[in-house]
Amino acid sequence: MSEPSRREFVKSTSAALAPAVLSAQNVNSELQLAWIGTGGRGYYLMERLYKGNAKPFKVVATCDTYDGNLARGKDRIQTMGGNTPKATKDFREILADKSVDAVVIATPEHLHYPMAIAALKANKHIYLEKPLAHTIEEGAEIVKLAEKVGRVVQVGTQNRSNTLYPKAKEMIAKGMIGDVHYVRAFWYRNSLPDNPAWRYTIPADANEQNTDWQKFLGGAPKRPFHKGRYYQWRLYWDYSGGISTDLLVHQTDITNFVCGKATPTSCMASGGVYRWTDAADDREVPDTFSALYEYPDKFHINYSCYFGNVKYGYGEQFMGNEGTVEVLNRQILTFTPETFNGKPPAHVAARKEERIELPGNDNLAVESHIKNWLGAIRGQEKLIAPVQVGQQAAISGHLATLSFRNNKKVLWDDKTQKYRFA
Repeated sequence: MSEPSRREFVKSTSAALAPAVLSAQNVNSELQLAWIGTGGRGYYLMERLYKGNAKPFKVVATCDTYDGNLARGKDRIQTMGGNTPKATKDFREILADKSVDAVVIATPEHLHYPMAIAALKANKHIYLEKPLAHTIEEGAEIVKLAEKVGRVVQVGTQNRSNTLYPKAKEMIAKGMIGDVHYVRAFWYRNSLPDNPAWRYTIPADANEQNTDWQKFLGGAPKRPFHKGRYYQWRLYWDYSGGISTDLLVHQTDITNFVCGKATPTSCMASGGVYRWTDAADDREVPDTFSALYEYPDKFHINYSCYFGNVKYGYGEQFMGNEGTVEVLNRQILTFTPETFNGKPPAHVAARKEERIELPGNDNLAVESHIKNWLGAIRGQEKLIAPVQVGQQAAISGHLATLSFRNNKKVLWDDKTQKYRFA
């Protein structure tokens, strides 16, 4: 797709991205923002803020429990924002500052709940990385408090801001693929043995003096300082739901959006640590994972993830009885009508294959997601991924983790908001 047509496509689909304006603020006021967590994801989000959003805003404070990340975050704000922020290891200092309007929380998963609850009690708007919380119950409490205090909470499921997915939703709503009962979603990765998945490089200077271990642990089980658990936290159940809540939630969430779904009625998951199995690797979460979901109205999601082969990459295949819409790697959309063994009905035969390519579209989606959050705070835009749909996405992920860890099928009752094992 050429650059002019690409811009036209983005503009034409932007109106389809949002449910409701939640709050209003002086549209011309300079929003005072603060960053809680400036590791890999938080640092990236900060870059997307500056590259994809026009002022008025100012990042006035930053927080991280590792000195290196704290310094790096401060430097990024000085370089890209042109001001020197307050820097602290204690997020409560940021929340106590009444001049701060909103916070970005991009910390390990187990810290989302205490930080979000504290931020809401401090009357802050929040951009909260997914998953919403470390458990279903924690997420429900965040939703309840957010609704009570009326703050704008955007959850970081940025696929909803990716222009290809509203296009997919529109195609399906028009009946281009007929009835849809089945979605195949997958996320495949690979890396060499010297760089195993989620074994992020531990900084050479890391030690107990420049890494605030107790603040990192928060409410997690107490244990001695452990560099691996701090810098590679996604590998341990105390701090992460693994594939289920780090990767899968993106794809169940966007399936909800595209197909008009909310939460499943059941999930059955399996997998394990198949790829990196030497004695020195103490990872707990699987590197190989599959989950099967049943939804109301005869709808099924087949999800798979493997960290040992990248050929098929990332994608969702929305499979109707008259055609398929596929979104690959967040930047390619294809439509393929069914052939019915060379004898398609006339209305299907009249449909033409389509292909849209938008290189780098994920970066644009994150920028748009942040922009939407800022616009919603000002009362100018409808929020794309409010806390309620963030909880729906998280529920799917938590059900998969519960099924896997208990080796049982898990059932979800949306009326009671409770799960049980079959």
